[in-house]
Amino acid sequence: MLVRDAMSTLVLTIGPAHTLRQAAALMSARRVGAAVVLDPDGTGIGILTERDILNSLGLGQDPDTERAHAHTTTDVVFAAPSWTLQEAAVAMTDGGFRHLIVLDLGGPAGIVSVRDIIRCWAPQRQRAEHMPA
Repeated sequence: MLVRDAMSTLVLTIGPAHTLRQAAALMSARRVGAAVVLDPDGTGIGILTERDILNSLGLGQDPDTERAHAHTTTDVVFAAPSWTLQEAAVAMTDGGFRHLIVLDLGGPAGIVSVRDIIRCWAPQRQRAEHMPA
């Protein structure tokens, strides 16, 4: 199975000037754990995750004044839609993160998360376990 089969194509995008509270509200409303941060005048494409927001709050920072750009990961590992889910899982494990931005034709085409991969793998594993030996 490929990344294109598992990824979410409805990508939440925000700008670098969004506050962490705004980002959190949008992520919560969309029920997603990450937002793609598009900064055409700066770092390009980055990602802001729920963990980034949680880390900021844990440091006592104000979510109404902290901006996404200060917490965005810009050293991003991107996936291609043609990657296997195994390749995506290895990249996530090696990098210590739970989301990959999927690029196609130079722009974000989707996001694949650990949860997406598990959703794809779990039914396959169940079928294999229930097959007669």
